[in-house]
Amino acid sequence: MVPPTGITARLTLLSAAAMAFLAVFALALSVATGRMADRWGDELARSSTLRISAPTDQIDAQTQAALRVLEQTPGVASARALTDEEQRALLEPWFGPDLPVETLPIPQLIEVIEDGDGYDAQGLRLRLSAEVPGAVLDDHTRWRQPLVNAANRLRLLGWVSIGLIFGTMAAIITLAANAALAANAQVIAVLRLVGARDSYIAKAFVRRYTLRTLTGAALGVVLGLVAILLLPSAQTAGGFLTGLGFRGAGWLLPLVIPPLAAMVAFIATHLAAARTLKELP
Repeated sequence: MVPPTGITARLTLLSAAAMAFLAVFALALSVATGRMADRWGDELARSSTLRISAPTDQIDAQTQAALRVLEQTPGVASARALTDEEQRALLEPWFGPDLPVETLPIPQLIEVIEDGDGYDAQGLRLRLSAEVPGAVLDDHTRWRQPLVNAANRLRLLGWVSIGLIFGTMAAIITLAANAALAANAQVIAVLRLVGARDSYIAKAFVRRYTLRTLTGAALGVVLGLVAILLLPSAQTAGGFLTGLGFRGAGWLLPLVIPPLAAMVAFIATHLAAARTLKELP
C-alpha cells in the first residue's frame, strides 16, 4: 500500500537526516552557550579588580595600604597584587611580548576574590577613597551582565532553532505523506471496496513514515556527532568557537533527537492521512 521506494521515501529519509544533523548543532550551540553563561556569571561575580594609579614613588605604599584594607574587609576571601609578568601578559595582545612594564607608568592591579557572602562594594569604595586616594574598584558589574545576557540569548536562539527544525521536518513529512496518499488513490479506493477502514489505511502510512523518519534522524545524529568531534576542543585562547560541543553526560542529549523526530513524523502523518483520506472519493 505504501511504496517502499520512490521520491517520497528518499525525501523523507534525506530531510530527516538533514534536520537531525542541524538539530545536533543547534543543541550543541544551546548547551555550550548555557555553559559559558554559567561560567561567566559565576567567575566574574566572585572576582573584582582594584586599580591603583599613583606616582611611581607612591604606588608601592598605596598598594600595601590597599591590601591591608582588603584584608580587613568582611566578605573578601583573598587579595593579591598582580606581578609584572601577569600584567605584561594582560597587555601582550595589544602591545606585544616585549613591553617594558617596569619602566612604564602602568597602574598596579590587585585581584580581589570574594567569599560566598560577598562584600559591600560601596562601603569599600568609600574607605579606599579615604585611605588609598589612587585606588579605583571595579566589581565587573558594568560588563559582566551584558556578557551573560548575550550568552543567554544565544542559548535561546539555539532552542528556537531546534523548534524551527522540527517544524520544518513536520511540514516536509506532511507534504510527502499527502503526495503518497494522492498517488495511491486508486489503491486506497480498491482497499475500501474490499472492506478496509480508513484507520487501517492511515496506520500503514503512519507506520512507514515514522520508521523512515526514525532511520533518517538516527543517521543525521550520527553524522552530526562525528562533525562535533572533529571541531577543535575547548581552549582558553580560542574562546567560544573552540568550545562548541558536549561534555560528559551531555553527549547523551542528541540521542533524544531521533525519538522526537519519530514522534513528529507520527503526529504529522496521522493528521495528513486523516485529512487526505476524507477528501478522497
